[in-house]
Amino acid sequence: MSRLSHRAWLALGVSMTALGAAQAQDATSAQSLAPARRGPPGADISLDTISVTATKTPGRAVDALSGTSVVTREQIDRIQPSRLSEVLRDVPGVTTQENPSDPAQAINIRGLQDFGRVNVLIDGARQDFQTSGHSANGVFYLDPELVGGVDITRGPTATIYGSGAIGGVAAFRTRSIDDILAPDETAGAVQKQGFGTNGQRFVNATALGARIGTAADVFGQFVFRNNGPYREGLGTTVPDTGNELSAGLAKINIRPADGHEISGTALLQRFDFTNAGPNDAGARFANAVQADTYTLGYRFARPDVPLIDVSLKGYATTTHNDLTYLQDTASGLYGRLGTRAGDRITYDLETTGFDAHNTARFDTGPLRHALTVGGDLVQNRVRTSDRAGGFGGAFTPSGSRTLAGAFVQDEIRYADWLRVIGALRYDTYTLSGGAYRSSGDRVSPKITVGVSPFAGIEVYGTYAEGYRAPSITETLVQGIHPFPAFSILPNPALRPEVARTVEGGVNLRYNEVLVPGDVFRAKLNVFQNEIDDFINMEAVGPTYFVPALAGIPASICARIPGRFPCVIPVQSFQYLNIAQGELSGVELEGAYDWGGGFVSLAATHTEGRDRATRQTLLTVPPDRISTTLGLRFLDDRLTVGSRLNLVDARTDVPPGATILATKAYALVDFFASYRVNDRIKADFILQNAFDKRYTQYLNALPNPGLVAKAAISITFATR
Repeated sequence: MSRLSHRAWLALGVSMTALGAAQAQDATSAQSLAPARRGPPGADISLDTISVTATKTPGRAVDALSGTSVVTREQIDRIQPSRLSEVLRDVPGVTTQENPSDPAQAINIRGLQDFGRVNVLIDGARQDFQTSGHSANGVFYLDPELVGGVDITRGPTATIYGSGAIGGVAAFRTRSIDDILAPDETAGAVQKQGFGTNGQRFVNATALGARIGTAADVFGQFVFRNNGPYREGLGTTVPDTGNELSAGLAKINIRPADGHEISGTALLQRFDFTNAGPNDAGARFANAVQADTYTLGYRFARPDVPLIDVSLKGYATTTHNDLTYLQDTASGLYGRLGTRAGDRITYDLETTGFDAHNTARFDTGPLRHALTVGGDLVQNRVRTSDRAGGFGGAFTPSGSRTLAGAFVQDEIRYADWLRVIGALRYDTYTLSGGAYRSSGDRVSPKITVGVSPFAGIEVYGTYAEGYRAPSITETLVQGIHPFPAFSILPNPALRPEVARTVEGGVNLRYNEVLVPGDVFRAKLNVFQNEIDDFINMEAVGPTYFVPALAGIPASICARIPGRFPCVIPVQSFQYLNIAQGELSGVELEGAYDWGGGFVSLAATHTEGRDRATRQTLLTVPPDRISTTLGLRFLDDRLTVGSRLNLVDARTDVPPGATILATKAYALVDFFASYRVNDRIKADFILQNAFDKRYTQYLNALPNPGLVAKAAISITFATR
């Protein structure tokens, strides 16, 4: 996919606006995040939103027999995020890792991340992009202004959603026509403009759509965002933390007959930013990232045909990162190795996939069944080109990997007090690159039992297994890191990871608890996840490094002190299967809405260790408590509130880790939203209101200090 110029992006946005261009949400995804209730009370109870990530069958998040959470578009609008990390901050068991000089995101669920341990989906399409460096090993690009909702299930209980998801599934739905039009409206548009301080310069979002009776609907969106470098809490500007985005989204839904729906999506994003490149080796690179996702789906579902609820979806995702070397900094390495301005590194990942499943609903005596049978296929192709020193290409090798799976699941209900979910999934994979090949397969079971002893309360227990195949990089990575010098060796003998999880939980759902019309929802989860053959990078002994073989000029070699300056013993590292990793934790999520206001709470405690050495796992985040309080005034047209985020210190970092220990911190935000009328809405938020200096765990750079943002949205619609 060729990269688009800014002028071409602008033309795309204008043409989308002029044509009302296209899309409609995949039916299942559209159901998954459509609010079950609108307007207070209950308007801010996301646990009442429909979710599908736990079982592929729609149900409210609070009723899921798993650690399932949902973020709605209304919640996203309230905080006006410029990064998805701001969206996910209030979800229990979920955190992010990011490089502030790169708009990509990595999602961590229950202490697991990288190399597909969390299956990230955009409109059902997998996002598997990865480059090796001094940050996360598995990221994706998506601007929050394009997001219509997020559906997350934690733990391997959701492996029905694809191979490798031993950490969980994070499904992002892009915006659709239902986000801008009421059910009785036929055409309309929403124009939003936002401004901010401390690097948050400007965002423009134009969305429009039209319904052609019940036969079809089309939707289009154009987003432009410009961010500059921000300053952290002590007032110091953090360089290279600005970026620019141009994005276009088009969707179409066609319903040729009753129960039939054909859907298509095209999402194109272009990010431009400058940073230190793949290995932070004292250089500056201009980055141009093109991230495109295309989907085509078909669904048939009709109440009078209960045995057929079939969904077919094909997709293609491409992520292309073109890095152009600019110059070295004072401590730079690339220039000394002969790299010249304009030399390039390119990373290309193409992911193609297909998912098909059918749910048959029927009864056997007093038992009600929802039997889902399906399969999926995913292929990753990585191509790397490095003409700027050789280090980027060595650490992100080219290769291909194919993942395939089939599954069967039966969700059984008896009366109103018993639910049983049994499932089996078969996974197989093949991986190749250069002279190396590997493959494997496995069957993973799942069993869940939920009991509702009293109205409004349900207790459940789950045993589930998951299977993650080694990634291309883990298997094939091979190269020399120059300064400090160490080598990384390939390991085609890596075995897949197998996760075995025991989880228990309580779901609470009550109305009219304190006052008439109020709503209370809560979920409590505890889990123990043991991962056999956990893959981690480990020291494996010295290797003799010959600089000339790594392309280092003889003039540099001659400056190295020692008797044999061109033969240097260095430490070697390799991805290995450690005996077992174990993680455990507690998650709490709750919300109460009484009409005049709302309050929510999310809390997370996670522990994780290498069972053999008892050292903590590097990716386990610190404990966190998040709470939001909002009050409504002026006939619910004005909402004001505050968001509090308390994060514990993380000081027990494994020896030799490049990740720094972090201190505890508390963040306070203040927000307000005023709906002038049915068409005009204004939002304001003050983030990090007390200008706290802090660094989120796993991040290399300090986070922003005080940020103020304001936005106005104007809606035009016809009936």
